[in-house]
Amino acid sequence: MRTTLTIDDSLAELLKKQAYETGKPFKQVVNEALRAGLENARAVPAARRYRLEPASMGPSQSGRNLEKALEVASELENEELERKMELRK
Repeated sequence: MRTTLTIDDSLAELLKKQAYETGKPFKQVVNEALRAGLENARAVPAARRYRLEPASMGPSQSGRNLEKALEVASELENEELERKMELRK
């Protein structure tokens, strides 16, 4: 397919230089560069392994054992229900 492209002067110089150095025709160098660029744009980079380093935040200020979150949540819920019941009296 024939088409007209406007190529930046600096890019055209690089393409011409590569064509000269490799002995390939200019249009072949342009096609190879376009193909390589399009294939590279489609390539999905490999996912990097995610690592989280734990950090101590110190002891609980509430004095509760935070090792068992469901128990803590249940205790807090019970305390709130008791507080609301006291307000109704």
